[in-house]
Amino acid sequence: MPTDRSQSRFCVIIPAYREAERIHWVVKGVQRHCSDIVVVDDGSPDGTADQAQSAGAIVLRHERNRGKGSALTTGFHYAEEHDYDAVITMDGDGQHAPDDVRRFIEAYIRTGTPVLVGNRMADAKSIPFVRRMTNRLATRMLNRCMQTYVPDTQCGFRLYRCDVIPHVSVAAKGRDAESEMLMHIATRHIRIDSIPVQVTYGSQKSTVKPVRDTLRFFMMIWRASLYSRRRSAGIRYKR
Repeated sequence: MPTDRSQSRFCVIIPAYREAERIHWVVKGVQRHCSDIVVVDDGSPDGTADQAQSAGAIVLRHERNRGKGSALTTGFHYAEEHDYDAVITMDGDGQHAPDDVRRFIEAYIRTGTPVLVGNRMADAKSIPFVRRMTNRLATRMLNRCMQTYVPDTQCGFRLYRCDVIPHVSVAAKGRDAESEMLMHIATRHIRIDSIPVQVTYGSQKSTVKPVRDTLRFFMMIWRASLYSRRRSAGIRYKR
């Protein structure tokens, strides 16, 4: 890590599945704030990879759909191999405002916080009702398990300092992977903070399935709790 954080190298990782209509716009928006963009095309059957590449992103491809957790892991490995100091993760469907990438970069340079999580709750009314209720329930439960407070644990718009990445390896492959990552981070007493972000929900269809996703969330909590109990209480991550 550079002594002067203003010299840090940042990489934006965008997992994407069937986002051919939006990914070009997302990449172009991010380029205003960060030139190094990695789109992980998670087995899309459409032109997602071609659109991302034509916009100027580095494209990594999965031959088949593995889930968001696996796509993030692929992006993390790329960032580690190419010696970035921090990565910013965001969705490829346009709900995350590309201009907020600058907020993450500025907050990291100012504070050095190892993990920053976007907080959409300041404008929660713009979030569809089912998502809003699901997010609030999951956030309440996860905060209780982590014994720390993160206003919006379900937001995938985040910054991870790269020396944290080895500690976020998870079993989950889908959307619940991001919750499990926070559990692992909290277990190691790594500092987590939040910054406000914008959110836009347009015509994209929600992939949230309340029953299935709730069951997966409970399974993730169970796995992460077992992991936490097995760790020695005296082991702490150096902040």
